[in-house]
Amino acid sequence: MEELLNSTASRIALTASGIFFMAGLLTGVWKYICMRQHPRAEAPHYVNTAHRAALMYAFSAQLLAIFAAISAFSNLVNTIAVIPPLLFFGIAITHYVQLGLSTDSNNSLRDSPDKAKDYLILNILAVSEIGGFSVLFLGFLLRLFA
Repeated sequence: MEELLNSTASRIALTASGIFFMAGLLTGVWKYICMRQHPRAEAPHYVNTAHRAALMYAFSAQLLAIFAAISAFSNLVNTIAVIPPLLFFGIAITHYVQLGLSTDSNNSLRDSPDKAKDYLILNILAVSEIGGFSVLFLGFLLRLFA
């Protein structure tokens, strides 16, 4: 427990986890309201997606916190590694909420006016999330097998 609270990276990740979890709870209420108002008790596609993503990212942020706390790397390295995945988790939730509010599409990539920009962002997202976690996981393995 002490490692979680003394690590800047873990504190950032746990704070993000709380924010994401609250977003999941609030989008769950939004989903429920949509279902109550729809004749077939359905919520819009991206309302569902925002709800599920927020809950999933809340727990993903907790995993990042644990790996950062146990990592053999310095607090600075772990903090730099934890921020990009958390940033993109938050951007994704926000984007899904915006799409849920618009209800214009059930497939934002298919209906995108600028697919090249979207694919560039998705590539950066993948590198950031996988790269950040790879650093934390490597730090964990180095500590585990040291």
